[in-house]
Amino acid sequence: MKIDQIKVRVNELILLADRVISTDRRIEFVGNSVDSELFQEFRAAGLSFFKNSFGEQHPFYKEFNNNVNDSYTSKSREGRGILKAAKQEIDGGWIFTVKGIVSAEIFSDFLEMAEHLLNESYKDAAAVMVGSVLEEHLRQLCLKNSIPIDRVKNGKPIPKKADLLNSELASASIYNKLDQKSITSWLDLRNKAAHGKYSEYSKEQVEFMHQGVMNFMMRIS
Repeated sequence: MKIDQIKVRVNELILLADRVISTDRRIEFVGNSVDSELFQEFRAAGLSFFKNSFGEQHPFYKEFNNNVNDSYTSKSREGRGILKAAKQEIDGGWIFTVKGIVSAEIFSDFLEMAEHLLNESYKDAAAVMVGSVLEEHLRQLCLKNSIPIDRVKNGKPIPKKADLLNSELASASIYNKLDQKSITSWLDLRNKAAHGKYSEYSKEQVEFMHQGVMNFMMRIS
């Protein structure tokens, strides 16, 4: 989801909040409440938006999850307020995840560059570029799903290798074993290119890798 899409979505959710609040009615012995079905739609959509755009560790997600948890009118107003605060950050151009959406757009540019390199028969440079984009995407998936990207050795954080990130993401059911197997082969091809083993793979294999990585990133974002 790119920045323009996020801007559209946050506006849609604010309008949904308005619809929810418009159902406000007074219930004896309970207080002011809104339509419960519409509220649940609002809560689910809001949580999905904040998780995908900001991550589960961001204060926006936590505030929405903890406070927008019942169909009282006041809770819906709190949710609308959190969305408006998020809109200000988005419209202001603040970066709200570790590389976040900006990374997604940069990745797209790199994949386009890799395609150009392939068209010019520079398969080795293209393989390294696509592999690097894939590895960073795995790191972003780990961050998004609260999977540590470092391990501690001698009291110091050491970045995990891409193969380990791949294994842990599959184990957490972020994607299936077939995806894991494909990623393993793509990372192996990237490593061969990075270490000068150019005769061990073909241009066609890099083209297949390029298309596969693009499809994977679109499906698992």
